[in-house]
Amino acid sequence: MPASPSDSPEKIKDANTRYHDVAAESYDSKWGIDFGPIGQHQVRSKVAKALGHDPSGSLGDSLEIGAGTGYFSLNLALQGLLDRVTVTDISPGMLDALSATAADLGVEVEAVVCEAENLPFEDDSFDLVFGHAVLHHIPDLDRAFSEFHRVLRPGGRIIFCGEPSRYGDRLAALPKALGTAAGPVWRLLVGASPAREQDGNGLPHEADHELESEVDVHAFAPADLRALPGRAGFTGVRVSGEEAIANVWGWGVRSLEATAEPETVPLAWRKIAFRGYVVFQKLDTAVLESRLPPELLYNLLLTAEKPA
Repeated sequence: MPASPSDSPEKIKDANTRYHDVAAESYDSKWGIDFGPIGQHQVRSKVAKALGHDPSGSLGDSLEIGAGTGYFSLNLALQGLLDRVTVTDISPGMLDALSATAADLGVEVEAVVCEAENLPFEDDSFDLVFGHAVLHHIPDLDRAFSEFHRVLRPGGRIIFCGEPSRYGDRLAALPKALGTAAGPVWRLLVGASPAREQDGNGLPHEADHELESEVDVHAFAPADLRALPGRAGFTGVRVSGEEAIANVWGWGVRSLEATAEPETVPLAWRKIAFRGYVVFQKLDTAVLESRLPPELLYNLLLTAEKPA
């Protein structure tokens, strides 16, 4: 659910910083983030869908906005698709986790804590500005896109994936509600313990719920997302969509798991849940994404270019 229209940008940014600092330690396990062949294939596939073709070579010097724990940057770098890797996030905790993972993987990164609307980089510094599931967190998108345009070199491009569509956001409400309601029975069946931060009904404490509701600012209609780059001076704007059944499954699973202490969720369940997501993701790619308009898919993907 998006934040209240009356919330100030400062309040939204503070909520995002605090929420993601707390989430950083368990973020990869919560979202099933992988830095092996599966994760690399997923990320490359999303970039290919955004571009309309598989990237055939390096995308150049890159800047990731809202990099989190490194799902996009590190998986692309491991495939040799990025040269110089710079990552940003409003959350220091997220970038600490990313830097630790990058060191383990042998990937050299520069991590900078900053806001998307005020990037501390020189003009014409990068060939690629990109991100995953980040635009919907940014209060002032016009200012952010102006910054993306400024720091890109002529001929450079933006790629943003994983942005919720308005229809997809509404669609996700049902599996979220069902997952939360079924949490107690599911925990009993798999032998998981209730999450400590939840009350006796399996629901988050009011403060946690309020903070979570403040970190998401936007859900996009494709036409609105398509208009943003043009106002900043970009050309060649392309908006596409992905995932339908996979996200219904994914949100149901995540809502179930959110009612339990993470370390008590059995590995066998996690494998079943992840394999189910991959199966439905393949079904979406093979059958639904080419037949449905972006409006009816959960995630939107955006790419555009800075004129040469």
